[in-house]
Amino acid sequence: MKLFLKGDRCFKEKCAIERRGYPPGQHGQRRGRRQMGYGIQLREKQKVKRIYGVLEKQFRSYFKRAEQRKGITGETLLSMLERRLDNVVYSLGFASSRAQARQLIRHGHILLDGRKNTIPSYQVRVEQEIAVKEASRKNDFIRSSVETARGRGIPTWLELDPDTFTGKVIALPSRDEIKLPVEEQLIVELYSR
Repeated sequence: MKLFLKGDRCFKEKCAIERRGYPPGQHGQRRGRRQMGYGIQLREKQKVKRIYGVLEKQFRSYFKRAEQRKGITGETLLSMLERRLDNVVYSLGFASSRAQARQLIRHGHILLDGRKNTIPSYQVRVEQEIAVKEASRKNDFIRSSVETARGRGIPTWLELDPDTFTGKVIALPSRDEIKLPVEEQLIVELYSR
């Protein structure tokens, strides 16, 4: 399944997933293997972990916090993952992939409410402003990423000012606004075993 982990390459014809419809290697075209209940649930969890770049211990921590909050656990989990600083930077278009967004944050190129924040997993709240540092606005990677993001589109729960390289979280993301091919109910079923 296409997870868009390689940035702009996944939007072009060079994407490895679209070149072949089966896994690579000698046994990739083998037939007859079907996944049943647990395997499907595990695959869904691994897919979400890889999309957001989260390891198992941190993902389990997110799930526990989502379980304790009011509302539907799966939707709350996805909302929490969407509000991670590295994902917000990627969604605003300051980086071409979540991994690149993570690196920009770690290297101090991103400001949160005017202050440097080097924690990619920081939970961004409503009305917080995310900006690219003044000296980093001349970076060619960031400029090209913003141009690409304009064509791709910005989520409705975010607001972007491309001229000043600033963005703002307007509201919490709802499940309708999260465009991932994920069935979060399978993850909830997996953890409630």
